[in-house]
Amino acid sequence: MDEDGAIRRIERLKGSQVIRTIGPAFDSRRLGYHSTLVAMSVAEDGLEEAALVVNAHPGVSHNYLRDESFNMWFTLTVPADVDIENELQALADKVKPERMLNLPAVRLFKLDVFFDAGGDNRATGVAISDEGRSLRLSPEERMVVEVLQQDLPLVSRPFDAMAEATGVTVDDFLMHCRKLKEKGAMRRFGASVRHHAVGYSANAVVCWMVPADMVEEAGRVMAGYSEVSHCYQREAPPEWPYNIYTMVHARTKEELQSTIDRIASATGIEEYRALYTVKELKKERVKLKPVTT
Repeated sequence: MDEDGAIRRIERLKGSQVIRTIGPAFDSRRLGYHSTLVAMSVAEDGLEEAALVVNAHPGVSHNYLRDESFNMWFTLTVPADVDIENELQALADKVKPERMLNLPAVRLFKLDVFFDAGGDNRATGVAISDEGRSLRLSPEERMVVEVLQQDLPLVSRPFDAMAEATGVTVDDFLMHCRKLKEKGAMRRFGASVRHHAVGYSANAVVCWMVPADMVEEAGRVMAGYSEVSHCYQREAPPEWPYNIYTMVHARTKEELQSTIDRIASATGIEEYRALYTVKELKKERVKLKPVTT
Protein backbone atom coordinates (compact mmCIF):
# COMPACT_ATOMS: atom_id res chain seq x y z
CA MET A 1 0.00 0.00 0.00
CA ASP A 2 1.11 3.58 -0.34
CA GLU A 3 2.33 5.72 2.55
CA ASP A 4 -0.92 7.63 3.08
CA GLY A 5 -2.88 4.40 3.08
CA ALA A 6 -0.56 2.85 5.65
CA ILE A 7 -0.85 5.88 7.93
CA ARG A 8 -4.65 5.91 7.66
CA ARG A 9 -4.82 2.21 8.46
CA ILE A 10 -2.62 2.63 11.55
CA GLU A 11 -4.82 5.54 12.64
CA ARG A 12 -7.87 3.28 12.39
CA LEU A 13 -6.13 0.51 14.36
CA LYS A 14 -5.26 2.98 17.10
CA GLY A 15 -8.75 4.47 17.04
CA SER A 16 -10.27 1.02 17.47
CA GLN A 17 -7.89 0.28 20.39
CA VAL A 18 -6.03 -2.53 18.61
CA ILE A 19 -2.72 -0.67 18.81
CA ARG A 20 -1.86 1.03 22.10
CA THR A 21 1.30 2.86 21.05
CA ILE A 22 4.17 2.59 18.59
CA GLY A 23 7.61 3.08 20.05
CA PRO A 24 10.68 1.51 21.66
CA ALA A 25 10.87 -1.16 24.32
CA PHE A 26 14.02 -0.49 26.32
CA ASP A 27 15.90 -2.86 28.61
CA SER A 28 15.65 -0.92 31.86
CA ARG A 29 18.65 -2.74 33.38
CA ARG A 30 20.88 -1.57 30.56
CA LEU A 31 19.80 2.01 31.29
CA GLY A 32 20.68 1.85 34.98
CA TYR A 33 17.38 0.71 36.55
CA HIS A 34 16.27 -2.28 38.58
CA SER A 35 12.80 -3.74 38.95
CA THR A 36 10.70 -6.29 40.74
CA LEU A 37 7.35 -8.05 40.59
CA VAL A 38 5.03 -7.30 43.51
CA ALA A 39 1.94 -9.12 44.72
CA MET A 40 -0.45 -7.64 47.25
CA SER A 41 -3.42 -9.12 49.04
CA VAL A 42 -5.98 -6.31 49.13
CA ALA A 43 -9.49 -6.44 50.57
CA GLU A 44 -12.12 -6.29 47.84
CA ASP A 45 -13.68 -3.10 49.17
CA GLY A 46 -10.28 -1.39 49.05
CA LEU A 47 -9.19 -2.47 45.57
CA GLU A 48 -10.23 0.68 43.74
CA GLU A 49 -8.40 3.01 46.10
CA ALA A 50 -5.37 0.71 46.22
CA ALA A 51 -5.16 0.67 42.42
CA LEU A 52 -5.21 4.48 42.32
CA VAL A 53 -2.31 4.64 44.79
CA VAL A 54 -0.21 1.99 43.04
CA ASN A 55 -0.92 3.26 39.51
CA ALA A 56 0.11 6.79 40.49
CA HIS A 57 3.69 5.63 41.05
CA PRO A 58 5.73 6.56 37.94
CA GLY A 59 7.70 3.33 38.23
CA VAL A 60 4.64 1.08 37.93
CA SER A 61 4.16 -0.09 34.34
CA HIS A 62 1.82 -3.08 34.61
CA ASN A 63 -0.84 -3.73 37.23
CA TYR A 64 -3.35 -6.57 37.07
CA LEU A 65 -6.14 -7.94 39.19
CA ARG A 66 -5.81 -11.74 39.36
CA ASP A 67 -7.94 -14.55 40.78
CA GLU A 68 -5.80 -15.32 43.82
CA SER A 69 -5.66 -14.28 47.48
CA PHE A 70 -2.70 -12.20 46.33
CA ASN A 71 -5.01 -10.37 43.96
CA MET A 72 -3.04 -7.30 42.83
CA TRP A 73 0.12 -7.92 40.80
CA PHE A 74 2.30 -5.11 39.49
CA THR A 75 5.83 -4.38 38.29
CA LEU A 76 7.93 -1.63 39.84
CA THR A 77 10.98 -0.12 38.09
CA VAL A 78 13.24 2.48 39.73
CA PRO A 79 16.78 3.83 39.23
CA ALA A 80 19.52 1.64 40.68
CA ASP A 81 20.32 4.18 43.40
CA VAL A 82 16.72 4.02 44.71
CA ASP A 83 16.00 1.37 47.34
CA ILE A 84 13.10 -0.76 46.07
CA GLU A 85 12.32 -2.00 49.58
CA ASN A 86 11.79 1.58 50.73
CA GLU A 87 9.57 2.31 47.73
CA LEU A 88 7.48 -0.77 48.43
CA GLN A 89 7.17 0.09 52.10
CA ALA A 90 5.95 3.59 51.17
CA LEU A 91 3.30 2.04 48.90
CA ALA A 92 2.33 -0.49 51.56
CA ASP A 93 1.93 2.29 54.14
CA LYS A 94 -0.66 3.89 51.86
CA VAL A 95 -2.41 0.76 50.54
CA LYS A 96 -2.23 -1.27 53.77
CA PRO A 97 -2.40 -4.70 52.11
CA GLU A 98 -3.07 -7.75 54.23
CA ARG A 99 0.11 -9.35 52.80
CA MET A 100 2.71 -8.40 50.24
CA LEU A 101 5.31 -10.32 48.21
CA ASN A 102 8.47 -8.84 46.71
CA LEU A 103 9.57 -11.15 43.88
CA PRO A 104 12.72 -9.79 42.18
CA ALA A 105 14.03 -11.61 39.12
CA VAL A 106 16.99 -13.94 39.46
CA ARG A 107 17.24 -14.88 35.79
CA LEU A 108 15.45 -14.00 32.57
CA PHE A 109 14.76 -16.79 30.13
CA LYS A 110 12.44 -14.97 27.72
CA LEU A 111 10.71 -11.64 27.23
CA ASP A 112 9.07 -11.20 23.86
CA VAL A 113 5.85 -11.91 22.05
CA PHE A 114 4.40 -11.52 18.58
CA PHE A 115 0.64 -11.83 18.18
CA ASP A 116 -0.21 -13.26 14.77
CA ALA A 117 -3.60 -11.77 13.94
CA GLY A 118 -4.00 -14.00 10.88
CA GLY A 119 -3.09 -17.53 9.86
CA ASP A 120 -3.41 -19.94 12.75
CA ASN A 121 -3.65 -16.99 15.17
CA ARG A 122 -0.90 -18.26 17.44
CA ALA A 123 1.41 -16.12 19.52
CA THR A 124 5.08 -16.58 18.75
CA GLY A 125 8.05 -15.49 20.79
CA VAL A 126 11.81 -15.30 20.62
CA ALA A 127 13.98 -16.19 23.59
CA ILE A 128 16.52 -13.56 24.55
CA SER A 129 19.71 -13.53 26.57
CA ASP A 130 19.88 -12.33 30.15
CA GLU A 131 23.42 -11.05 29.74
CA GLY A 132 24.54 -7.49 30.28
CA ARG A 133 24.46 -4.79 32.89
CA SER A 134 24.10 -1.03 32.83
CA LEU A 135 25.58 0.49 29.67
CA ARG A 136 27.76 3.57 29.39
CA LEU A 137 25.87 5.76 26.92
CA SER A 138 27.15 8.88 25.23
CA PRO A 139 25.36 12.19 25.95
CA GLU A 140 23.80 12.00 22.47
CA GLU A 141 22.53 8.47 23.08
CA ARG A 142 20.99 9.50 26.40
CA MET A 143 19.14 12.35 24.68
CA VAL A 144 17.93 10.00 21.95
CA VAL A 145 16.57 7.57 24.57
CA GLU A 146 14.64 10.34 26.32
CA VAL A 147 13.19 11.83 23.12
CA LEU A 148 12.36 8.47 21.53
CA GLN A 149 10.00 7.50 24.38
CA GLN A 150 6.88 8.96 22.84
CA ASP A 151 4.12 7.57 20.71
CA LEU A 152 5.38 7.62 17.13
CA PRO A 153 3.74 10.55 15.27
CA LEU A 154 1.69 9.31 12.32
CA VAL A 155 3.29 11.60 9.75
CA SER A 156 5.51 11.07 6.73
CA ARG A 157 8.79 11.75 8.57
CA PRO A 158 8.14 11.02 12.26
CA PHE A 159 11.78 11.23 13.36
CA ASP A 160 12.49 14.72 12.02
CA ALA A 161 11.16 16.59 15.06
CA MET A 162 12.82 14.09 17.43
CA ALA A 163 16.18 14.64 15.74
CA GLU A 164 15.73 18.40 15.94
CA ALA A 165 14.95 18.16 19.66
CA THR A 166 18.27 16.38 20.25
CA GLY A 167 20.27 18.75 18.05
CA VAL A 168 21.45 16.13 15.55
CA THR A 169 20.62 15.31 11.94
CA VAL A 170 17.96 12.72 11.16
CA ASP A 171 20.62 10.35 9.80
CA ASP A 172 22.61 10.64 13.03
CA PHE A 173 19.46 10.21 15.14
CA LEU A 174 18.58 6.97 13.33
CA MET A 175 22.20 5.82 13.59
CA HIS A 176 22.02 6.25 17.37
CA CYS A 177 18.74 4.29 17.40
CA ARG A 178 20.38 1.41 15.54
CA LYS A 179 23.34 1.44 17.92
CA LEU A 180 21.05 1.37 20.95
CA LYS A 181 19.44 -1.76 19.51
CA GLU A 182 22.79 -3.34 18.71
CA LYS A 183 23.97 -2.71 22.28
CA GLY A 184 20.82 -4.28 23.70
CA ALA A 185 19.59 -1.06 25.29
CA MET A 186 16.56 -1.17 22.98
CA ARG A 187 14.90 -4.57 22.76
CA ARG A 188 12.71 -3.64 19.81
CA PHE A 189 10.81 -0.82 18.16
CA GLY A 190 7.22 -1.54 17.22
CA ALA A 191 3.57 -1.55 18.10
CA SER A 192 2.21 -2.43 21.51
CA VAL A 193 -0.95 -4.42 20.73
CA ARG A 194 -4.00 -5.10 22.89
CA HIS A 195 -4.04 -8.88 22.82
CA HIS A 196 -7.79 -9.12 23.36
CA ALA A 197 -8.32 -7.14 20.17
CA VAL A 198 -6.44 -9.67 18.03
CA GLY A 199 -8.12 -12.77 19.41
CA TYR A 200 -6.15 -13.62 22.58
CA SER A 201 -8.81 -13.29 25.24
CA ALA A 202 -7.23 -15.60 27.84
CA ASN A 203 -3.97 -15.13 29.70
CA ALA A 204 -2.47 -16.11 33.00
CA VAL A 205 0.77 -15.89 34.91
CA VAL A 206 1.73 -19.42 35.89
CA CYS A 207 3.90 -19.80 38.99
CA TRP A 208 5.93 -23.04 38.97
CA MET A 209 7.61 -24.76 41.91
CA VAL A 210 10.81 -26.11 40.35
CA PRO A 211 13.59 -28.00 42.19
CA ALA A 212 16.82 -25.98 42.25
CA ASP A 213 18.74 -28.48 40.10
CA MET A 214 16.04 -28.32 37.37
CA VAL A 215 15.60 -24.54 37.12
CA GLU A 216 17.84 -23.92 34.11
CA GLU A 217 16.53 -26.84 32.06
CA ALA A 218 12.87 -26.18 32.93
CA GLY A 219 13.20 -22.45 32.26
CA ARG A 220 14.61 -22.99 28.79
CA VAL A 221 11.95 -25.56 27.93
CA MET A 222 9.18 -23.22 29.08
CA ALA A 223 10.68 -20.30 27.15
CA GLY A 224 10.55 -22.41 23.99
CA TYR A 225 6.74 -22.39 23.88
CA SER A 226 5.32 -19.86 21.43
CA GLU A 227 2.40 -19.18 23.78
CA VAL A 228 4.80 -18.02 26.52
CA SER A 229 5.77 -14.35 26.30
CA HIS A 230 7.57 -13.96 29.66
CA CYS A 231 9.66 -16.53 31.51
CA TYR A 232 11.58 -15.55 34.66
CA GLN A 233 13.24 -17.25 37.58
CA ARG A 234 12.36 -15.23 40.69
CA GLU A 235 13.18 -15.33 44.37
CA ALA A 236 10.88 -17.69 46.27
CA PRO A 237 9.87 -16.52 49.77
CA PRO A 238 8.75 -19.22 52.24
CA GLU A 239 5.10 -18.13 52.09
CA TRP A 240 5.06 -18.38 48.26
CA PRO A 241 7.55 -21.10 47.20
CA TYR A 242 7.31 -20.64 43.42
CA ASN A 243 10.46 -19.81 41.52
CA ILE A 244 9.69 -19.78 37.77
CA TYR A 245 7.01 -17.52 36.30
CA THR A 246 5.58 -17.81 32.80
CA MET A 247 3.06 -15.52 31.12
CA VAL A 248 0.87 -17.65 28.86
CA HIS A 249 -1.52 -16.36 26.18
CA ALA A 250 -4.30 -18.16 24.30
CA ARG A 251 -7.56 -17.55 22.48
CA THR A 252 -9.64 -19.41 25.07
CA LYS A 253 -9.24 -20.56 28.66
CA GLU A 254 -9.37 -24.16 27.41
CA GLU A 255 -6.45 -23.55 25.04
CA LEU A 256 -4.58 -21.85 27.84
CA GLN A 257 -5.00 -24.84 30.15
CA SER A 258 -3.92 -27.14 27.33
CA THR A 259 -0.66 -25.20 26.98
CA ILE A 260 -0.08 -25.33 30.74
CA ASP A 261 -0.67 -29.10 30.68
CA ARG A 262 1.83 -29.54 27.83
CA ILE A 263 4.46 -27.50 29.69
CA ALA A 264 3.91 -29.56 32.86
CA SER A 265 4.24 -32.78 30.89
CA ALA A 266 7.38 -31.65 29.05
CA THR A 267 9.16 -30.48 32.21
CA GLY A 268 7.78 -32.95 34.73
CA ILE A 269 6.81 -30.01 36.98
CA GLU A 270 3.40 -30.64 38.50
CA GLU A 271 3.38 -28.08 41.33
CA TYR A 272 2.09 -24.79 39.93
CA ARG A 273 -0.49 -22.04 40.35
CA ALA A 274 -2.21 -20.50 37.30
CA LEU A 275 -3.34 -16.95 38.10
CA TYR A 276 -5.84 -15.76 35.52
CA THR A 277 -6.16 -12.11 34.68
CA VAL A 278 -9.44 -10.65 35.92
CA LYS A 279 -8.83 -7.01 35.01
CA GLU A 280 -6.07 -4.82 33.61
CA LEU A 281 -5.55 -1.96 36.04
CA LYS A 282 -2.62 -0.29 34.29
CA LYS A 283 -0.38 -0.98 31.31
CA GLU A 284 2.05 1.61 30.05
CA ARG A 285 5.79 1.85 29.61
CA VAL A 286 7.81 3.54 32.32
CA LYS A 287 9.53 6.71 31.11
CA LEU A 288 13.22 5.98 31.53
CA LYS A 289 15.95 8.55 31.94
CA PRO A 290 19.32 6.86 31.32
CA VAL A 291 21.52 6.97 34.39
CA THR A 292 25.00 8.45 33.91
CA THR A 293 27.67 5.89 34.81
